[in-house]
Amino acid sequence: MFTDRLAAAAESVQEKLDQNLEAIPGNLGEAMRHTTQGGKRLRAFLVMESAQLHGIPEKQALWPAAAIEAMHAYSLVHDDLPCMDNDSLRRGRPTIHIKWDEATAVLAGDALQALAFELAAHPSCSADPMVRAELAHSFAAAAGGRGMVLGQAQDIAAETASTPLDLDAITGLQARKTGALFQWAATAGPRMAHDDTTALLRFATALGLAFQITDDILDVEGNTDKAGKRLQKDSAAGKATFVTLLGLDAAKQRAGDLTAEACAALEHYGAKGDSLRQAAQFVITRDI
Repeated sequence: MFTDRLAAAAESVQEKLDQNLEAIPGNLGEAMRHTTQGGKRLRAFLVMESAQLHGIPEKQALWPAAAIEAMHAYSLVHDDLPCMDNDSLRRGRPTIHIKWDEATAVLAGDALQALAFELAAHPSCSADPMVRAELAHSFAAAAGGRGMVLGQAQDIAAETASTPLDLDAITGLQARKTGALFQWAATAGPRMAHDDTTALLRFATALGLAFQITDDILDVEGNTDKAGKRLQKDSAAGKATFVTLLGLDAAKQRAGDLTAEACAALEHYGAKGDSLRQAAQFVITRDI
């Protein structure tokens, strides 16, 4: 079952993260370990499945899989800060600046970002230094000022903009804020195998957008206890979302269409791509 594969991947990635965090002392280490617990681990799953599709052993794939989760954790820690989204709950537990303080949250996020690159470029990831360099280089592009961080900056700017974002603008914003790391995760396998990334890039582009639309839907229809975070904060802030722009039914239809598009991109892999097809279905049927 897909959920079993996802859970197995999450357990293996958690073990890898724990191994690399155990030696970090004090509040910094505790905060980093706190924020890397839990979550769906979907990005890590994409890394590991894309690696398997291209003949990369799991023991190598676990390094970039843990890397993407460290990067994602850093982004959540910083997103939750009072100067950004000001959230007190994440994955059902207090956020770092609530449990400790803002300085610890900033430093934990900084350290997790550094750890992400350390893991992606680790010698155990690949014996080929060019593979490690390509993973790190593409990771930086996906996470930085042309990718995730730019998307977050645009999202913050939208809160005080005189004119709400239109559909094209919010699609571009979310392609960076959410989609860029999905793209890196899904193309890690072919990058490690020196293979073509085209099919998995198309898959991840559609999947990332479907994921964000579903997040917007869950922000309206979801359950706070299940989500483990505050909901309806976008509407409270007056921000444009896919739901406010399309309406709830049309947003659900768009997410479904994107899932079909993602699955179609996997034609090249035949039945071997079924786990990724199931991941695409999971994205739009999840309740967290």
